[in-house]
Amino acid sequence: MLRLLGILGAVMFAIAAALLTWPSFFRLERTFPVAQIISFRGLLTVVFAVLAVVGLLLAIARPLRAFALSVAVISLVAVVANAAIVTTRGIGPDTLPAKTDSSIRVMTWNTAGSATAPETVAQIAVAMDADIVTLPETTIETGEKVALAMRDLGHPMWAHFTDYPSTQWDAGSTTLLISPEVGDYAVIESSLDGSSNTSTVPSAVAMPTSGDGPIFVAAHAVAPRQSYMQHWRDDLQWLADQCVDDNVIMAGDFNATIDHMADLGVDGGTLGRCRDGAIETGNGAVGTWTTQIPALLGAPIDHVMASSHWNPTGSLVLQSMDASGSDHRPLIVQLEPVD
Repeated sequence: MLRLLGILGAVMFAIAAALLTWPSFFRLERTFPVAQIISFRGLLTVVFAVLAVVGLLLAIARPLRAFALSVAVISLVAVVANAAIVTTRGIGPDTLPAKTDSSIRVMTWNTAGSATAPETVAQIAVAMDADIVTLPETTIETGEKVALAMRDLGHPMWAHFTDYPSTQWDAGSTTLLISPEVGDYAVIESSLDGSSNTSTVPSAVAMPTSGDGPIFVAAHAVAPRQSYMQHWRDDLQWLADQCVDDNVIMAGDFNATIDHMADLGVDGGTLGRCRDGAIETGNGAVGTWTTQIPALLGAPIDHVMASSHWNPTGSLVLQSMDASGSDHRPLIVQLEPVD
């Protein structure tokens, strides 16, 4: 009987390890609680490594040897597989390429409302020479303070926003800053009134009012708490639907990793027709949330994405601001237009 239970336990553990390593194969990547666990693939790799060590130690006891060795072997396979995925998605570099005359630098930073001082946001945006700044959980009042501080630092920006007054705290607002050099923009009406938008926390879609500049989407999907899972899935689909044009740049807090976006891309895109800038430039496994744990163990849920008119040439997850107040790290991606 114990032998049979051991075999059954090993089989169940193998299935669980496979499910967490390749969730899209089982079509469970957007299902509770798998969605929450796979957000932290770096941490998951460490957990499997610990289980491998524990299995080897337990194998010293003869009655547990077969089961413990099975757990150790399965865990080691999971460690190798997850480590390979993390490495492929990228854990560096930590610098940006030199900016060209045609470059656009996009910075996204969930500021956690008033937790991050506007002056701090402005200083980082100017230091990064950002042309576009998306600020989920940031009111227009705070966004205007950031824009004014950037102006005083010689880097003027126009401030746009959208909000859901019924959503409590600053999570009900998303601010988008656009450099005048990029062009004149306005947030479209359906984004402002919520008739076409993410479900619980707002996103802003800004269209050029002159010229042929890109469409900018300042994204914020609701977090995948158990009671909000369908809203979260709907939000990801809505964001994918915004990226159907060749000239779209979308950035913000997606509350989702690349794993969660499986089958939401079209024509080679990660989400809709947009490709993930951090993945393309070797930073896709660096966690942007939470600042309470090392970046390589965190969840890369903030993204800068662009459709086929733009080619990402560099990215940076800024880890030096972990004590700034926000629980998210800033992400900056440099894009070049495709001729």
